Amino acid sequence: MAYDVVVLGSGPGGYVAAIRASQLGFKTAIIEKESLGGICLNWGCIPTKALLKSAQVVNDIKHAESYGIEASGTPKFDAIIKRSRGVADKMSKGVQFLMRKNKIDIINGFGKLVAKGKVEVDNGGQKQVVEGKHIVIATGGRSRELPALKQDGKKIIGYREAMVLPQQPKSIIVVGSGAIGVEFGYFYNSIGSKVTIVEFLPRIVPVEDEEVSKELEKNFKKQGIDIMTGSEVTAVDTSGNGVKATVKTANGEVTLEADILLSAVGVAANIEGIGLEELGIKTEKGRIAVDKFYKTNVEGFYAIGDCAPGQALAHVASKEGIICIEAIAKAEGKYHHQPEPIDYNNVPGCTYCYPEIASVGYTETQAKEAGYEIKVGKFPLSVSGKASAAGHPEGFIKVIFDAKYGEWLGTHAIGYNVTEIITQTVTARKLETTYQEVLNSIHPHPTISESVKDAIEVAYGEAIHL
Repeated sequence: MAYDVVVLGSGPGGYVAAIRASQLGFKTAIIEKESLGGICLNWGCIPTKALLKSAQVVNDIKHAESYGIEASGTPKFDAIIKRSRGVADKMSKGVQFLMRKNKIDIINGFGKLVAKGKVEVDNGGQKQVVEGKHIVIATGGRSRELPALKQDGKKIIGYREAMVLPQQPKSIIVVGSGAIGVEFGYFYNSIGSKVTIVEFLPRIVPVEDEEVSKELEKNFKKQGIDIMTGSEVTAVDTSGNGVKATVKTANGEVTLEADILLSAVGVAANIEGIGLEELGIKTEKGRIAVDKFYKTNVEGFYAIGDCAPGQALAHVASKEGIICIEAIAKAEGKYHHQPEPIDYNNVPGCTYCYPEIASVGYTETQAKEAGYEIKVGKFPLSVSGKASAAGHPEGFIKVIFDAKYGEWLGTHAIGYNVTEIITQTVTARKLETTYQEVLNSIHPHPTISESVKDAIEVAYGEAIHL
């Protein structure tokens, strides 16, 4: 079985790379040990958004009277989980269709690199060797484990178990407040579980702008979520009916009790047992080392997505896959444009709790540390007609510009539907747009996106609505 391109892993990096390879005339195969679509479609991005939609509906019903509607409803945990799994299954089947449409061979089993141009695939003891001139490693990642938080899948769980629990926990401790932690914290709190979030660093969602962190913490506390920052879980006792977590805080140790503890402390790359050491493929800090076009140090092998050094985000993996394949095609004369490396400082990040978070570029602190003299504009969504009409006035849009040249350095938003508007900043930054060009572009009213314009007006002392 010989191919031009063999992709190891079918997540949003792998399946996109395979499709692009097929489009460019390469005979392509994809190797997958589990379900097409990888973690994102089956156990990550997609099913979690289905859960969060259910949480949003629950909250809308709770506040129905504020919209002039009488309504009542009780969340049914098993039905919520079933709907989420149904959405994931549908998306996975969609990837199967795309593989057939693009004439990509699907090879089921666990793939291991055994030699230059060769992958051994083990499917339940039945082994075969697949040959490929170019082998793209897209093995993704998994929930990272801490020594004090060894996951047993029952009382100390990761994100996969959190999506398919057999029954709703009355209480849950969430360790870690990145996107996974705050999304699950919001979901379980919304459907009636008691939630406590424990974060080691001084603030929740620590990669975000500091003002966004403060706004989310304020809103979460208002929703009834307990938050402990600057705190570390040092031990967990699972011998009883639930869990007892020992938490080290600035004021001493405290003990938290709950039905379940969710460990949401990041992602570890799936690079063990796939033959990297045997072939001498270099790794750094737990990920596969690559150049700007995703070549490893061994000819014919490439790595993209969560197993490579970039941000562990589905949209990053997809773009890396496309660039990787286009660079291969360019070298072989199958593609006549020059692939452009990713600017990792212009990658948007989105978190789908409520209020939503969306950001790209420099935070205010990072811009100052980079030596920029900056102009900052902040527009509260309480002034937005669209947000008020929707009944979601929480949050703000914050923009950061270089004072000297008007360069758009970053946007940091928290509030209703802000994940749908961040692309405006990404595109504008890519085009090196200045603030004048944005202000001279007419924004539709009423929208959340016009609040970006309003924030820019604030930054430059031209505010109309504030």
